[in-house]
Amino acid sequence: MDCARFRILPRHRDKAASGSTADAGRDTANTESANESLAPTTGRASSPCQRERTGDLQSMLIEDWAGEVAGSTYLEEKYRIPRSTLHRWQRRGEVVALRKGGRKHVFPLAQFVDGRPAPGISEVLLAIVNARLAWFWLTRPSPELDGRIPIDLLKEDMVQDVVPAARAFSSD
Repeated sequence: MDCARFRILPRHRDKAASGSTADAGRDTANTESANESLAPTTGRASSPCQRERTGDLQSMLIEDWAGEVAGSTYLEEKYRIPRSTLHRWQRRGEVVALRKGGRKHVFPLAQFVDGRPAPGISEVLLAIVNARLAWFWLTRPSPELDGRIPIDLLKEDMVQDVVPAARAFSSD
């Protein structure tokens, strides 16, 4: 596989479209870099391309590539998702949680539909074990899906299309 095909570039955010990131009381990612483990939890060896992409994501600010993210306090207050539920989903691999700083996690807001993770998130996380790389893949046009964006397809209940594409991506 050609690693350059998946070159990681920062997203250009439109402040007017995404809203202010300085809302009072909001628990979102800031300019700190995240320190997330690169080691897969399944014991599988990652490909050189995956290691390169993951290394690139490690060095970028979360908000430059992940879109809008928020911490558990914000999600509890604004989305009515109890912190205990978020943490349970996180432990079970049912939600994408990106580590920010030493121990804190933030959650990409685009993964939630009616206060729950989009269907298929857990299957994608099983295929692409690094949460950063999984979220990056979920939010970019995928050649395996004819240029469609995987998270959009999951929100349309097209899990049967997205999961094989995630497996194909992780095996590259």
